[in-house]
Amino acid sequence: MVRENDHVAIFHSIHRVMKAEKVLKKAKAEVLLIPVPRQLTSDCGLAIRYAADDSGGVLGILEQEGLAPAEVFMLEGGAYRRLSP
Repeated sequence: MVRENDHVAIFHSIHRVMKAEKVLKKAKAEVLLIPVPRQLTSDCGLAIRYAADDSGGVLGILEQEGLAPAEVFMLEGGAYRRLSP
């Protein structure tokens, strides 16, 4: 479900992740709502996956809407590396 170098944005509530998905889809961003990967933890259980090339646009849209993710990870060599905070 998550490809090598994809980014995964984690949110602390189901409400925030669903709102983030709606905002991103409206902006025509290439994102996918996914279950949080087992290697990562989250209270809400859902995350947003997007390509590394789209990172600036996705995070910019989320920041503008006041929906910055709690954490962002990248799948690298089969393991997740934290990119932020």
